[in-house]
Amino acid sequence: MSAPAGERTTAATGLTLVPLALAQFICSFAGSNMNVMLNDMSKDLGTTVHGIQISITLFLLVMAALMVPFGKLTDKLGRKRCFILGLAVYGAGAIISALSPGLGVLIIGNSILEGAGTALLIPPVYILVTLYWKELRSRARSFGVVSAAGGVGAATGPLIGGSICTFISWRAAFGFQALIIVVILLLSIRLKDPLPADPKRPFDVVGAVLSAVGIIVFVLGILAADNSLWLCLALLVGGAAIIAVFFWWVRRLERSGREPLLSTGLFRNRVSNLGLVTQNFQWILLMGISFLVSSHLQVVRQYSAVESGVIFTAATVGILVSSLSAGSLVRFVAQRTLIVGGFLITGIGTVMLLLVGAVPGAWPFAPGLLVIGLGLGVMLTPSVNVVQSAFPERLQGEISGLSRSISNLGSSFGTAIVGTILVLGLNGPADQYALAIVPLLVVAAGGAIVGGFLPGRAAAGVAPAAAAP
Repeated sequence: MSAPAGERTTAATGLTLVPLALAQFICSFAGSNMNVMLNDMSKDLGTTVHGIQISITLFLLVMAALMVPFGKLTDKLGRKRCFILGLAVYGAGAIISALSPGLGVLIIGNSILEGAGTALLIPPVYILVTLYWKELRSRARSFGVVSAAGGVGAATGPLIGGSICTFISWRAAFGFQALIIVVILLLSIRLKDPLPADPKRPFDVVGAVLSAVGIIVFVLGILAADNSLWLCLALLVGGAAIIAVFFWWVRRLERSGREPLLSTGLFRNRVSNLGLVTQNFQWILLMGISFLVSSHLQVVRQYSAVESGVIFTAATVGILVSSLSAGSLVRFVAQRTLIVGGFLITGIGTVMLLLVGAVPGAWPFAPGLLVIGLGLGVMLTPSVNVVQSAFPERLQGEISGLSRSISNLGSSFGTAIVGTILVLGLNGPADQYALAIVPLLVVAAGGAIVGGFLPGRAAAGVAPAAAAP
């Protein structure tokens, strides 16, 4: 049963949005700040650059694998409780990462604990925004702030992480994350949950295991491409088969009248399906480009962490300006237009990066990164708003988990694909920078095409209660 409207309005203040936006910022920051610390971390931990790249990808993969199950847990445990628990797990992981003596402990702290903590705390962020702000424009503005925080976190990760790594230590970068978590915890004390928790609500353990294992095996297949084509194909096919079994299991539960981990009704909403694809493509581009440029500058051109990070200021400015403008733009421009235009602008910026690949210095990358930031920022908010607004309150836990899982799968795909191509090139004299940009250009073009099938202004802004499947 919904909380009274008056209570929800009181809870939804500017201060309410601060811890939610900060949480999205630090989780996105964690996904990109290690990109510029590859050399320093690999030397200190006695491993290779590829080993650190694997840790980064595993962090994103754990997030994607656990986002749906943990999103579902918000209904059972409550949104605020999951948010606080996620912050605690994340903070513990950050501290362990800062103290890690080798790659194995780093993977436990960063990849597993920080990844699991993120999967616990991010679905509540998007559920709470949807429940607090009911009107399309105010919700768009709120999602604009959260999306801007996420985009800025991903874009400033290389700059902040690189600066801390250069002037202090890469370990201090994880200390910085733990400090931000403490701040968020303090700001979250007065958060109120608009919907009561339902401890008796069933939880589909079998479905949770099948979905997580299927996603992990599939993405590991992409990572295995640099070792063995047969292993790569086997893992891809195996992952797809496990995901197929997951959907069979979900359908079986629905037919027997039991509640599955994920309702198949979520996939019957055409608008939401298209929006989910655009979210996935956006994060492939954001994390793939960040990973590509950071790795190229450090490994090929031998720039320091801070030198590599400074150049991402251009992307940060672009994302910040366009994301914060999204709430105002939605008044005059259809969400479909913003999404399609964002992909086209991002594609132009990616072409600009391709053209400067052989140009000396780091600053020639700035114009392309600025354009990419503008393109990504303008479409992050509409995509989230389209998906979340397509479902009623009772399905917000499921759709939020699915939405964030799809986005984090995009992050995993972006780093896995680009990382695999770069690793293939590191074993020979040729730099694979230009080759790694090709799939990113394909994704940008594909995103514009998919976005074009979204409905116009009226249908994209359907209120949740009216859009129940």
